[in-house]
Amino acid sequence: MPDTATPNLPSRDFEATAMFFGKLGFVETWRDAGWMILRHGDMTLEFFPYPDLDPAGSSFSCCFRMGDVGTFYTMILAAGVAEKNSGWPRAHKPKPEPWGGFVGALIDPDGTLIRLVQSPD
Repeated sequence: MPDTATPNLPSRDFEATAMFFGKLGFVETWRDAGWMILRHGDMTLEFFPYPDLDPAGSSFSCCFRMGDVGTFYTMILAAGVAEKNSGWPRAHKPKPEPWGGFVGALIDPDGTLIRLVQSPD
């Protein structure tokens, strides 16, 4: 098995989290009362219960490093996530960066910042 790292993120409600990420192509592969794992291709997200989390005060984040951020971003919009500057969930359109890549963002329903990163070819 190759070396991997997976983010461990908070969820106020596993069912709501699974439904949100399910619209983005993630499939639940494990759940019990204290842990949930979702997968989409080679990406794995692991969640722990945090029912009292205030999304406005969340400092949790991770990066999705992808070959095609644009296609995934289109999926985010199709899932009903709006482009806006506040609230959650929300999306921020990928933009070209000075280093040659593209970076956008998805804020999930629990306030977690997910950076959408595409490196230059």
